[in-house]
Order: sequence, then C-alpha cells, then structure tokens
Amino acid sequence: MAEQPYGNVPLFRDLSAERYDDQETTEMESMCMNCHESGTTRLLLTRIPFFRDVIIMSFECPHCGERNNEVQPGGAIQEKGVKYTVKLKDEKDMSRQVVKADSAAVIFPELDFEIPANSQKGVFTTIEGLISRAVEGLEQDQPLRKIQHPEVAAKIDEFILKLGQLKPPFTVVLDDPAGNSFIENPAAPSTDPDMAVQTYTRTEEQDKALGIMPATYEESTDQASQLSGGDRSAAAPTIEGAAAPVPKDEVLSFPVNCPECNCPTESRMKVVNIPFFKDIILMSLTCDKCGCKSNEVKSGSGFEPKGKKISLRLTDPSDLNRDILKSETCTFTIPELQFDSYLMSDAGKFSTIEGMIDAIKGNFKVKQPFTSGDSATNERRRKIREFVDKLDQVIAGKLQVTVVLDDPAGNSYIQNLYAPDPDPEMTVEEYERTEEQKDLLGLSHMNTENYRNEAGQD
Repeated sequence: MAEQPYGNVPLFRDLSAERYDDQETTEMESMCMNCHESGTTRLLLTRIPFFRDVIIMSFECPHCGERNNEVQPGGAIQEKGVKYTVKLKDEKDMSRQVVKADSAAVIFPELDFEIPANSQKGVFTTIEGLISRAVEGLEQDQPLRKIQHPEVAAKIDEFILKLGQLKPPFTVVLDDPAGNSFIENPAAPSTDPDMAVQTYTRTEEQDKALGIMPATYEESTDQASQLSGGDRSAAAPTIEGAAAPVPKDEVLSFPVNCPECNCPTESRMKVVNIPFFKDIILMSLTCDKCGCKSNEVKSGSGFEPKGKKISLRLTDPSDLNRDILKSETCTFTIPELQFDSYLMSDAGKFSTIEGMIDAIKGNFKVKQPFTSGDSATNERRRKIREFVDKLDQVIAGKLQVTVVLDDPAGNSYIQNLYAPDPDPEMTVEEYERTEEQKDLLGLSHMNTENYRNEAGQD
C-alpha cells in the first residue's frame, strides 16, 4: 500500500470541488474477480456535508477492462441503535428520502416481509426505491428457481406481483442497530405525526453482528463458569483503591478520538454538584486540530423512582440564563413551535436555556440532512428559515414560549430561581413510567432483589 502523507490533517476531509487538490487517495493492487489478473483499487476517505464520513472505493483492471465502485460508511458506529416506524398515507409519502446503511433491516408488517440486514449494500434512495430494489432482488434468481423449484418460484412470482403493486396506506419499519440510517421528515422542523423514532441499547447479538462485542461478555462468561461450583462472591474485583470516591475538585482526562476529524485528542471529566438536585458528571472535549468543541453530561446516580416532567414558561429575558440539565433519556419540547428533541443529539447536555436553543440551531442540519443542499425543496428551506427566525425571537425575548423536559429516568433539571420556594412559572410533575419506558431504560428485565440466590441456582 502506498504511504500517504496525512500529517496533522483530518483523516476524513470535506468533499469539495474548490479544494480537490486536498483530497488524497490510497492505491493498492488487488485481484480482478473477472479475469483473475492484478488490478488497481483506489480508496478516498472523505466527508459528505451534513451526513457523515464515507470511504469511496473504485477498482479498474487494465487487462479485461472490468470496473467497479462502492461506498462504505467510514464513521464510528453510534452509541445506540435507531428504529424508524413510518405510516405511509398517500403517494406523496412514497417519495420520502431514505439513507439505509448495510446494517439496517427494512420491514413491511402488512406483508410480513423483511429485507434482512447486510443483504443489500448501503444506499441513498426513497421508500419507492426500497420496494423496487426488493423486487429486483427477488427476481434475480427466478429463472433458476423455475427449473429447480417450480412451486417455490410460483409463490415468489405471486409475492413479487403483490409487492410491486403495494400502495399506501401501509407501514415501513427501518431498524438499524448501528444507528447510521435515516428517514426524511417532510414536516421538519415540526414533529412528524406519521413517524416514530426510537433509540435503543443494542443486545449482545446485535453487538456481535456489528463486530463490536465487548470483551466483558467473554470475561464474565468465563469467570462465571469457573465459579459455578464455588463461592461466587470471589468474582468481585479486588482493585486497590477502587472503592475510593473520585474527589469533586479533581479533573480526570483520558485519550479519545475527535468525533469530527478523528484525530487523537483528550476528553476531560469532572464531578459537579447541582444545588437542590444531585451530583452529575461533566465531560468536555476540545480538538486542537479542527477546533471541535463538545460537552456531555451523565447522571452521577441511578434512576429516580418515578419519571419527571418539567415545564417552564419563558416570560422574561432573564429566564434564558437559567441552568438546564437534559439527560440522554430526556426529550426537549417547545410546544408553541411544534418542536421535539428527537431532532437533536441523544447525548446529555448541561447548559443554559439560551445555550440549548443555540444547540438546536447548530445541530439541526446534522440531524436533518435533507433540509439543505440539492435535496431540499424551496418550501422546506422556507420552513427552516421561519423556524430559525422564531428561535432568534425567543433568544431576543420577543417571543414567549414554554420549554418542556420529559425524562422517564427523572435525571433532568431546570434551575429554580426561587429555590427552595416554588417557582411560579415552573411546574414539576412526577409520574409512573409506562411499560414501554421501562423497556427503553432497561428496567423491565432488571432484577435488584435476591439476584445472588437466583444466580447460585443457575
């Protein structure tokens, strides 16, 4: 492989016609699958604006003229998987744009039909395009099936006809454990009433399929098997100083890769106490190479007994300076603007209300790649401009709105300026979690009582 002088520049750089000389390709010899002679494969690591890092691969054989190209995702697998459920009501919905990664499965519940994960390459298409690709895939081996298995081929022909004539209303489910797929929201920036977006923690089997199985699975399995006939309490680690709490005035740092340019950098972590609330863990990152800055917040304690919903009416410009903690399990809503936080990052954030609104503006294009560029219609651009203008009015104190934090884990917070007395503009409601919320939080199958006795009976 040819050595590339990347130096201190990002590994994945923006794809730009103005700076084409900045793009570096890697060339390597590889075998042609047509004539079995040596050909040339070229790799280009680049970033598609408002989308993610990709690896563009092209192959050319000088002996037989065979050519091929392919695009593979180059970014990291997301922390959580994502599942989109869309109810298509009319022909217009068939034109919704879709980014389907290799790891995503597409399900049509009404037909009891599924396009399995890793059965197709990643593609940028529409709902109608997904159906057309599925029909083409089923038709591919039909001539051979008609000879070897005529009965099966007849049933597949019948299903192909049914799939090709599929018209709304029907439902499409896009399930991607890697979290790298997306379905367009034509109502953006408002919430799409016909689409449900759910993020979830991957199972052990899904981690294995993605090739990111944590080593702790194997370690815990080996450890449990070795202690199956003995004292299981010996499985507890005995690391010196492990029980000592982290001092609240100490800042810890550890090496990570920048989420933007993938260059090595440092992430810092500190335990902070919020008055009248609880301890939280603040994490921040600053990249010296590309200037990327990010912060994230985690709860320093477990889940609360009940979920919590906090509503604050912004009646004065000073309300924008209130501290706000949005955990990773919390939804952030502005009812007057019909905005729901699934358009934002799932990471926890500790900021002010003004900072949170600025983050909405900054992250909106990243989470909604079809709102700009060639794929955006004039009508959609107009709606986005109007939405951003309303956010600017809120920041300027010219538009009064209500911000709502709904956290099933109960780990979110808005500063009460009248503490410890009640805030007249803020309401706090506690509620019992639904079964669906318990399942999303991983509480449905969690056993916190007599688990040692049950483990000893296994």
